[in-house]
Amino acid sequence: MDAHVPQRQGVVRLSLTALRNRWPALALAIAWMVLLACLPWWAGLPLLLGLAAIQVARLPRLQPHNALLRRALRWGFAGLLVASYLAFDRHALGLTLTMLAALVGFSLLVLLESWQDRKPQRNAVLAATSPEWRDMALAQIGPADTLIELESPIWASLGESATDMTMIDMRNCRIGTNTHIHDIEPQVSMAPGQRWMAMPMTAWSGVVLYDRAHDKQYRLRGWQLYGWHAGEAWLSRGEDQPPLALSHVLGQDVFEER
Repeated sequence: MDAHVPQRQGVVRLSLTALRNRWPALALAIAWMVLLACLPWWAGLPLLLGLAAIQVARLPRLQPHNALLRRALRWGFAGLLVASYLAFDRHALGLTLTMLAALVGFSLLVLLESWQDRKPQRNAVLAATSPEWRDMALAQIGPADTLIELESPIWASLGESATDMTMIDMRNCRIGTNTHIHDIEPQVSMAPGQRWMAMPMTAWSGVVLYDRAHDKQYRLRGWQLYGWHAGEAWLSRGEDQPPLALSHVLGQDVFEER
């Protein structure tokens, strides 16, 4: 029983560290909610509709900030509900209408976020099965040794594909004893040979690649895992762009190495 105590203490320390790192964002979210609660509802509503329109448009330059936009919509909508209730001068009818608006509004937010989470996965599947790239890979053009056939990534629940991986919560995990990977979706794809692991970043805003042989992780925002070839990850920025090998991406992009 005592053998589990250091592990529990480590998890507690990690949780406190994560909370310390997130409190500035939480403070800004609360301030944003209070601001919209103090504004008239007809002034805050256009702001939230604009944020929702930005998320629906999925502008490539704003994709790395998708998590920030989500928090702004959630907390801002809560502030808008308070402003709406105050507009009815705390009347009982105002409370009823505000609760109805909360039910409808938060349901729409959940649908929007669900659509956003599934679209990158759907795009990855469509890209992996795209006849354009398959036909190009199989076409008799150039010497045979230049043809590259990518193996589509297979996504599994985080923690099922590696015995040395331990879940801390739904967004963080630990590999081995010293490596921690934060702000990821609970999914993982293993490379053939299992040297590399790929995990999508929160809201599929990028990908985290972990080199198990050298205990290094690379956080690549704006990139998605397209497939594997010879144990190396191939990445893409969108359906209209060809995939690139990880070695090429690391040579041309700014990335986080840990």
